[in-house]
Amino acid sequence: MIEPAGLADFFTIFFSSAMVILLGALYALLFAYARIRAMPALMPLAYLSYVGLSISMLFLAQAAHLLSHPLWATVVACMLLGYLLAPHGIWHLCVGTHAEGVKNDAEVEVIPESMTKEA
Repeated sequence: MIEPAGLADFFTIFFSSAMVILLGALYALLFAYARIRAMPALMPLAYLSYVGLSISMLFLAQAAHLLSHPLWATVVACMLLGYLLAPHGIWHLCVGTHAEGVKNDAEVEVIPESMTKEA
């Protein structure tokens, strides 16, 4: 059984949880902006925010006593891996989807205006 978090750890849990959310959003935002605007100089900042997210997640897991149990330590590791890989997967999905849409738009047959008028 996992030991419940104490009241003394409330501030640590609250602050680290907020930092996980904010740094995760910052990582996704910087990653997307760097890819959309073709600004690779922003990628180190994106990965720096991910490092901050990882540190915050480890503080949260330690304060909530999640690292003492193997199941919850695995959940924390999977969350960190998911935060790292999700923007990459979403980017490739969007690029593939939009490239397919452009290809399909080029193949659409144009209907002459005389055929679209009502009789």
